[in-house]
Amino acid sequence: MNKLFASIHKELLLIRRDRAGLLVLFVMPAVLVLIITLVQENVLKTIGESTLKMLFVDKDRQAVGKAIEKKLLDSGAVEIIKTLNGRQIEEKAALEAIAGGDYQLCIVVPEGITNAVRLNAREAVEASLFRNRKKPENSGNIPALDVYFDPAVLGGFRSAVRSSLELVVFGIEVREKMNALSEMLPEYVVENIRKTVGPLATEDLTAQAPRVKLDWSPTRVLEIKEKVASPKFFKSTPTSVQQNVPAWSLFGIFFIVVPMAGTLIKERLDGTSLRLMSMPVSYITIISGKVLAYAMICVAQFGLILFIGKVLLPILGTPQLYMGTDPFALVVVALSAILAATGYGVMLGTIVRTYEQASMFGPISVVIAAAIGGIMVPVYAMPKLMQQISMISPLGWGLNAFLELFVRGGNISSILPEVFSLLGFFFCTLLVSCIVFVRRGKTGL
Repeated sequence: MNKLFASIHKELLLIRRDRAGLLVLFVMPAVLVLIITLVQENVLKTIGESTLKMLFVDKDRQAVGKAIEKKLLDSGAVEIIKTLNGRQIEEKAALEAIAGGDYQLCIVVPEGITNAVRLNAREAVEASLFRNRKKPENSGNIPALDVYFDPAVLGGFRSAVRSSLELVVFGIEVREKMNALSEMLPEYVVENIRKTVGPLATEDLTAQAPRVKLDWSPTRVLEIKEKVASPKFFKSTPTSVQQNVPAWSLFGIFFIVVPMAGTLIKERLDGTSLRLMSMPVSYITIISGKVLAYAMICVAQFGLILFIGKVLLPILGTPQLYMGTDPFALVVVALSAILAATGYGVMLGTIVRTYEQASMFGPISVVIAAAIGGIMVPVYAMPKLMQQISMISPLGWGLNAFLELFVRGGNISSILPEVFSLLGFFFCTLLVSCIVFVRRGKTGL
């Protein structure tokens, strides 16, 4: 045991001397978590969690334009801007503001749209009730609501805005058709009475046809309720913090392979490894000391990222990190990921022969594993082939386990497959390291 503690102490002394490496290990993931989380949080707010500023030009100034404005304001997600620089906004000025990137969206209600909508609604109802009547020659001209977007606005945002406006327009269309039906229904009833009764239909009889006002209660008869699919009915949805804190902490943990591999190669090249092996110390003890020493660094690194997610990010305006209800499971996942990362560092330092090779292959392999594991882009957004490939990434295993705890309300039993995969990866990397070491002999060259 004293030999193991001595090996750990030796590694910690070497780590302390590499101040630049320590700075990278702690600052890099912290900066990534801060920047990417804040950027994603702003994007999420832009696409629906905050008020959208919208230019609104109403040339018609009648019922349709007022109804559209009221519906948009009632949604609570839109701030309508009708003046620029203290003056009533005109279409030309609005388009210039959109083209300049000052605003992303402008709605223009054309002149005469109210009369056109009412006329079309009346003609549609009349065509349904009185099929034998001839349509007016100028019928069928459908008025259009003009929506201008900044060219830089993405398609998903355009689709969301268009869908919302379609619902508003549909509501106006239904209301106008109901008004037209209210006016024409008595005439339709009288006409059918005369056809049915014939000569017996007196003026008194037809005059008594009911006058109706078709309207409906605002009470909903069907609604959409959004829920989260979770075995424990977890009601909170994933936030940018819950995605990025575990993702980039894993990324930082696996970057430990660079200094680990570097120290192994340096010790082998300067003869330190040979001198250590000439002492009554086994290879397993030396490697265990190295793994435990770097694991301590990873634990401190992981604690720093959790502190940022729990304390610092909320100060900057993001949601607070919620880490689930099973602290023991969180510790198990973190330690499993740390062991997997240190095991990979030992294997890399044992296999490669120069520090240049390690500094090139190590970071690139970690970035690739992060990319296919869902660290940078969620796995569900990838093509089907990439989703299948993502199953081989140890960073993906760790991220899945963290999201199971943070978002789905999982416990230790629900993350066991990912934990066993990470531990299996750790033991496989150590086995490969031992095989390579034995084949090369004590010098490792």
